[in-house]
Amino acid sequence: MDQIIITDLRLFAYHGVNPEEKRDGQNFYLDLVCEADLSAACKTDRLEDTVSYAKIVKTAAAAFTAESFDLIERAADAVADAVLSAFEPIEAVIVTVKKPEAPIKADFGNVAVKIRRERV
Repeated sequence: MDQIIITDLRLFAYHGVNPEEKRDGQNFYLDLVCEADLSAACKTDRLEDTVSYAKIVKTAAAAFTAESFDLIERAADAVADAVLSAFEPIEAVIVTVKKPEAPIKADFGNVAVKIRRERV
């Protein structure tokens, strides 16, 4: 399956179980892999025959920041649901949510979850 890939989309949000995370917020990074048949766009070179990555970004950002979730798992699921709902050509989406500022007393790059959802 063909893929539209967006990496390291930086978003500021208020997800987390600790009160300070909900109060102060933090940066998150999202990766999205959207699976769709892109063969028509490859032949026609027309935006109408694909899914605009700019619209995917707008949809993902709106879903991710619309409310505060305790778990990044739930935030990832909200993004996946929104993308699948908004873009019928997308047959499946993989959403990775990275949390580089997680309140963990350790030296790490980020903690993350990755989920895959497909149209049923």
